[in-house]
Amino acid sequence: MDMITFPTIDMTPILPEIYLSLLAMALLLINVFMPGRQKGYLGYISFVGVVAIAVMTASGWGIEVSSFSGSVIQDKFAIFFKIIFLLSAGLSILLSDQYMEREGCNHGELYPLILFTVVGMMLMACGTDLMTIFLGLEVMSVSLYILAGFNRANIKSNESGLKYFLLGAFSTGFLLYGMALTYGATGTTRIFGISGQLSQMAAPAANIMLLAGMLLMITGFAFKIAAAPFHMWTPDVYEGAPTPMTAFMSAGPKAAGFAAAIRILVISFPALQPDWSQLFWILAVLTMTIGNITALRQDNIKRMLAYSSIAHAGYALVGFAAGNETGVAGVLFYMLSYAFMNIGAFAIVILIAKKGETNGTVQDFAGFAFKRPLLAAVMSLFLFSLAGMPPTAGFIGKFYLFSGAVQQGYVWLAIIGVINSAVSVYYYLRVMVFMYMKNPSEEFEWATVTAPVALALIISAAGSIILGVVPSYVMQFAQQAAKLI
Repeated sequence: MDMITFPTIDMTPILPEIYLSLLAMALLLINVFMPGRQKGYLGYISFVGVVAIAVMTASGWGIEVSSFSGSVIQDKFAIFFKIIFLLSAGLSILLSDQYMEREGCNHGELYPLILFTVVGMMLMACGTDLMTIFLGLEVMSVSLYILAGFNRANIKSNESGLKYFLLGAFSTGFLLYGMALTYGATGTTRIFGISGQLSQMAAPAANIMLLAGMLLMITGFAFKIAAAPFHMWTPDVYEGAPTPMTAFMSAGPKAAGFAAAIRILVISFPALQPDWSQLFWILAVLTMTIGNITALRQDNIKRMLAYSSIAHAGYALVGFAAGNETGVAGVLFYMLSYAFMNIGAFAIVILIAKKGETNGTVQDFAGFAFKRPLLAAVMSLFLFSLAGMPPTAGFIGKFYLFSGAVQQGYVWLAIIGVINSAVSVYYYLRVMVFMYMKNPSEEFEWATVTAPVALALIISAAGSIILGVVPSYVMQFAQQAAKLI
């Protein structure tokens, strides 16, 4: 009788996901036996674990390994995005304990859910099969639905979670149907296999099933990155969700959506690049313009940053539309820069907010610079970076994105991007006007900076400055990651 032999499977590409999952499950068990007043220690354990896994992930740079019959891969592209996910999670964890304690919802399940969300995002970045990418998206999405509605005592948080769940499930249907049609047209779900099938087609652009599949997948990803006209959920969800989770959602999942979309479209559909580039040209203009114009009218600071997040997705789509190495590397660099500056801005929002976030308007920043000058200066740094002012990370990121568009011949797209950046300066400066030029309306004694929040602010501020002053070192990594696509 022949012996049963099992294939040798290299687990290297998914080791970070395995360790994160084990850490999350261990935290769930620890939470059962930990007294309620000591839940904050779960955050410290989570942060240390995230840092350790980030170091382990970065150590694999330059080592390309494919496993599970080509369903997952460890390459520079995946590693770069995994670092962004872990950075977003680590900063959000540092911001969570003080806020959740103040709001009375510091439950131990919070940190495992953040880690499971990162596991899903990582699978999206390293997946080379449509089913693997879909699995990662679902793991990420289900965890995010819970995180958005985590504050059960707050009706806005409940509304946020419900809206995100309903609209997210609807958009997932588009994505899955697109994957099914693509499989029907090519006979494979491997992204490299799809590219091979397209190269054998005489006229892939004439294949209606293939085009429909691609368009439906773009629709699904457009929802995840909050691109217009699929952005309607963003302001309500961002406003209602706990602010640390809003910061996390604005950076990590957006980057994951770009990672999966870039890998699928650039690798699987190079033959259709003229078609999807034109589509992303239109999406970029719509997203930038709608996000910025709507943000001008917002008084609620979280809704303003939500529409700002939509606009920044539009800037990243400029590089995506270019589809060249400079544009794609610009997207990678910009997602990293955006994680620093946007999470940093939300950290200040957390500090200035009272219990129940009853003072969440731009006007509530009046006189903040007179009472807390250092925090106001740090907030100004983040706002300048979001506006794309030199010498910050936001300026360099937009420079690379628009350079990619110009190289591809999309000069007008770059011009529209620059105009939109100029428009955005108004609503960012408006916050600074209230901070520095209006009389204080509050004492701001409650804006207590704990050690974890201080660490998050230092990391965010340092990243926003370093990537703006000496960007070449990180950009080299981004360019190397873009070459492997």
